[in-house]
Amino acid sequence: MTTYIVIVLFAFGIGFGLFFRKRDQARKKIDASITWSVYLLLFLLGISVGTNEEIINNFFRIGYKAIWLTLGAVLGSVLLAKMVYQLYFKSDKPEEQ
Repeated sequence: MTTYIVIVLFAFGIGFGLFFRKRDQARKKIDASITWSVYLLLFLLGISVGTNEEIINNFFRIGYKAIWLTLGAVLGSVLLAKMVYQLYFKSDKPEEQ
């Protein structure tokens, strides 16, 4: 059931985004609210980790694996984002100054 809720919310979000894509002022406010929502989610995740005794007791053992997983995810994301930018967004025309 949760999967369907996520899919429906995502679909509504796409429709909402299509409605506001030409409104720059609204998009700026939406972008700012997304940024602050991510900050809030990270803060709440930190609280969740901090209150979980099992995670805290095994923090150093889990920590090394988490560091490698995080570094791999970040490196993979950066490389893929660069590839997508090169393929789809970079113009072949020389820039004028």
